[in-house]
Amino acid sequence: MIRIHDSLSGEKQELRPITPGQLRMYVCGLTVYDYVHIGHARMLTVFDVVTRYLRHRGYRLTYVRNITDIDDKIIRRAAENGETTEALTARFIAAMHEDCARLAILPPDSEPRATQYVPQIIAMVAKLIEGGYAYRATDGDVLYSVASFAPYGRLSGKRLADLRAGARVEVDEAKRDPLDFVLWKHAKPGEPWWDSPWGRGRPGWHIECSAMSTALLGTHFDIHGGGMDLKFPHHENEIAQSCAATGDEFVNLWMHNGFVNVDEEKMSKSLGNFFTLREVLATLRHPEVLRYFFLASHYRGPINYSLEQLEQADAALTRIYTALRGLPTGAAGTSAATARFAESMDDDFNTPEALAVLQGLTREINTARDAGELTRAAALGGELKALGNVLGLLTVPAEEWFRLTRAAGAAAGGRGQLSDSEVEARIAARTAARTRKDFKESDRIRDELAAGGVVLEDKPGGKTSWRRA
Repeated sequence: MIRIHDSLSGEKQELRPITPGQLRMYVCGLTVYDYVHIGHARMLTVFDVVTRYLRHRGYRLTYVRNITDIDDKIIRRAAENGETTEALTARFIAAMHEDCARLAILPPDSEPRATQYVPQIIAMVAKLIEGGYAYRATDGDVLYSVASFAPYGRLSGKRLADLRAGARVEVDEAKRDPLDFVLWKHAKPGEPWWDSPWGRGRPGWHIECSAMSTALLGTHFDIHGGGMDLKFPHHENEIAQSCAATGDEFVNLWMHNGFVNVDEEKMSKSLGNFFTLREVLATLRHPEVLRYFFLASHYRGPINYSLEQLEQADAALTRIYTALRGLPTGAAGTSAATARFAESMDDDFNTPEALAVLQGLTREINTARDAGELTRAAALGGELKALGNVLGLLTVPAEEWFRLTRAAGAAAGGRGQLSDSEVEARIAARTAARTRKDFKESDRIRDELAAGGVVLEDKPGGKTSWRRA
């Protein structure tokens, strides 16, 4: 029986599908106004492994991961670029799909976008108003009344009285309560808008996930996941909205993955330790190195990103590929290792223990090879690859692994590190491309610099700063 840590109860719960043999899972995806960063990449990898393992165990899983393609950050970035929000989000959705493919992230069964579900969002907001859970404020916004939902705070363990006491909220006369949050935002001049019973506007962030998840998976489904940063207020607000609007239980199990720290500090642009997935992958032998690094820590805990950790992941994978190198192709065997692997993954997707099983099989293969037992070594090798594939690992032919090199040194055409003047010239060319709205060329230059170990950061007003990764 698979046991999963439920964020709502704070305990491991047995996975009991609502419909026998079937599972429905919703995961909060990305807001697409920039490239995928390594925090996003960890979340994507965690729920990719959950998806792969649940299907490996025989469940018929429907996996939905949404895209937020309208919000304040998107509107602001599009205005800075002088492009439409549709053009901006289309570019970054395409980039996200490219990045996911490189990291071997399987596509979800459904990838709804907020702008595609505006009618469902409006219907849910209307139902909340009708039920007395929401109200139209004097400024034209529609707000959720937090006080109207008695169980509010049960996911995060927060009490309304404590939240109000600790809140540093600007005076907003339109709100009945400083904790009330927006369901529908009235349109400001120049912003995208949709018609609604409350005038022109657009969805608030929280309501989109409630509307999309229930539209695609029903009002009561098995698993809801996302990053730990979404636990409060986003997922707390989802529970309040969804339960109030539908009268149903909404979700059985809540899963949250931990944060990514960089050299023991929280990753943030202000600290200068912010890395996109593209920048990181450009420095690695193969994307499996980053995937192995993520899986070497339990998904619920924080993970520390550093060069040393990546080197350890590369070395661990190389040891495994060394054991597989030159083995004859044969049918995968099944030993006690397969049972230990399943036991580890059944225990809240304990990937560190699952990787330890792979390392144990690696040692067994080496022992069998040294003893001249090539048939047994081949069977163990087949078992090792089969288990690794469940985690999205060991997908490269062993001989090919050793032909791969660290990408950073070769990224600049084999000429070594780009000089400062070469970097500045490329940034100038990129700025010119952005000015003429040639964003395809702008992205190409950014990717070229990332491959050369150069990290760009665009500032308000069009200025771009850079540093070496």
